[in-house]
Amino acid sequence: MDTRSPLEIRALRYLAQREYSRRELEQKLAAHKDRGETAELAEVLDKLEQQGFLSEQRMVEQVARTRRARFGSQRIIHELKAKGVDDHLIDGIRPALKETELEAAFNIWRKKFDHPPATREERGKQMRFMMNRGFSMETVQRVLSQANEENA
Repeated sequence: MDTRSPLEIRALRYLAQREYSRRELEQKLAAHKDRGETAELAEVLDKLEQQGFLSEQRMVEQVARTRRARFGSQRIIHELKAKGVDDHLIDGIRPALKETELEAAFNIWRKKFDHPPATREERGKQMRFMMNRGFSMETVQRVLSQANEENA
């Protein structure tokens, strides 16, 4: 006989699809709970964390790994903060993001543009694109100068 509550079963279904932060899962489950289940929701989340089903550390690693191919560290960190991840977990992933930032930026730039800018307007367009992807101005400038060196 299954002793899990309907709320816990729903939470496990969500977690089977992808990793969630505690705040994300709480918001998602809050829409489906009955009145008076606020205490039960907190208990369910605590139980899932104790059993290892709900892990913010795993979620942070998954987000960083999947977003790295498309976004810069600033945008990934912003997304993690929006998901309600603790600052100490974000600080833990920050060095790994910074370490691979230039390589990721160059790969994204090459996929989109593949040639250095010929005019100021084109340079501005490329810089804006890269900055909107979450790369710092320093990284964008390094990518563009590296592209110029390779093309020379």
